[in-house]
Amino acid sequence: MLRLEKLEGFGNVKMVEVEKPEPGPGQMLVKLKRSLISRGSELFRRYVREEAVPPHIMGYSAAGEIVAVGPEVQNFCVGQRVSVTGPHAQYVLADEQGGKHRCFGLPSDLDYETATFLLLTTETVLWMRGSPIDPGQTAVVLGQGIVGSLCAQVIRERQPGRVIVVDAHPMRCGIARDLGADEVINVSEVDSVEVVKSLTGGIGADLVVECVGGNMGIKSFEQAQEMLAPRGAIHLIAAYQQGPLPLHRSQFFNKKLVDGIQIDKTKEEIMPEAARMLADQRVRVKELITHRLPWEQVPDAYHMLYESPDEALGVVFNWDSP
Repeated sequence: MLRLEKLEGFGNVKMVEVEKPEPGPGQMLVKLKRSLISRGSELFRRYVREEAVPPHIMGYSAAGEIVAVGPEVQNFCVGQRVSVTGPHAQYVLADEQGGKHRCFGLPSDLDYETATFLLLTTETVLWMRGSPIDPGQTAVVLGQGIVGSLCAQVIRERQPGRVIVVDAHPMRCGIARDLGADEVINVSEVDSVEVVKSLTGGIGADLVVECVGGNMGIKSFEQAQEMLAPRGAIHLIAAYQQGPLPLHRSQFFNKKLVDGIQIDKTKEEIMPEAARMLADQRVRVKELITHRLPWEQVPDAYHMLYESPDEALGVVFNWDSP
């Protein structure tokens, strides 16, 4: 079988032929149908590194069909449709309990393509249910990549008065409008801090969700502090490539910083809810998919996402061919 590997050298991603694995105790063998690139994690924590990385982390969220089960598997069966946390490969070993690659049985009305967003949607629900915001308050989401777009949709559960989104790419701004953001700010054309202050009567946002990260994350984090209202909160979601993050006391006095997940429920507890949100389109993801490619083009897609971020957003791979 073939799987994606990040070999030694910047951007050196290739499909490599390896032996198809056999499921051991408590494991299932999943034949992938679709997989999704999570740009922030897979490019900035893998692709850009000079050293090789373990193959099992070259991929994030996929969906497929169980074709074999090992001993002691109790809750899954051959032929079952599942999502799996696993690498870009023709076949993936999944673990029923614990382990790095967990399975989730898909409801019948959740197609494989949409299911590739299940893990990110589950994490977004965990993040946004822990964000410090009250009904009627103003939320700003910085960055409209896949995660930022999901955050802007899921935060609606909290009944904010207004959701404002910020991005520098016209394509992403257009998608954000299509997905129902109340206000869309193209930071390449206007000062986002000034616009947020103007939209909020000079007070600022009650919540700023920081989803930019990467090489631009430091500047975005500074802007988040400037646009935040007194007693407001910044919720850090993104991963950063540079640091440390500058926290300016003069701007951050009487404000709050939240990092990651702030609720007690686990991914496994939230995942059925997230699957239902995707199936009934309370969370929409079709608009986020800019490219549907055959699996043979996985390396090409990585290069495209790194070199042309203004041309691509969600990239889904089709693994149906032999």
